[in-house]
Amino acid sequence: MNAARYVDTLTSRVVDTLKLRGETVATAESLTAGLVTAALTEVPGASAVVRGGLVVYATDLKHALAGVDSALLSAHGAVHSDVAAQLAQGARTRCDATWGIGLTGVAGPDPQDGVAPGTVHIGVSGPDGTTTRTITVGGGRAEVRAASVVAALDLLLDRVKISRK
Repeated sequence: MNAARYVDTLTSRVVDTLKLRGETVATAESLTAGLVTAALTEVPGASAVVRGGLVVYATDLKHALAGVDSALLSAHGAVHSDVAAQLAQGARTRCDATWGIGLTGVAGPDPQDGVAPGTVHIGVSGPDGTTTRTITVGGGRAEVRAASVVAALDLLLDRVKISRK
């Protein structure tokens, strides 16, 4: 299966699963700048589950819009697993969704705050807590961002499947 078809299948599974459960999702995206929300809303009927998304590319907006702790941002910078967790929690609460997805990382080509390109932190927040996953992706900006979308949707689907309704 080619990459585009896999993303289409994955997003359809996410939307269908959330619909069956009567649950919703929202995002707070930095390095992907809305690509996760865009992928989800390509699926017909996504409006039943997608509440919205925050594009928080600038560090100050991570705090102002998504509620990421400013002390955390000062201490560790914008690319940190705890930032991804707080982005996910912020998306969930700010958009009144069952699930929140948060992404932060370095798409490249240059490091950011001493973090290497291809480093991506993903958070998923739901009714039973928040999980983070860190991945390292090779390739250019497009490859890093595309792999981040897939990883975020995979993590969400995993979490939804094991969550108690």
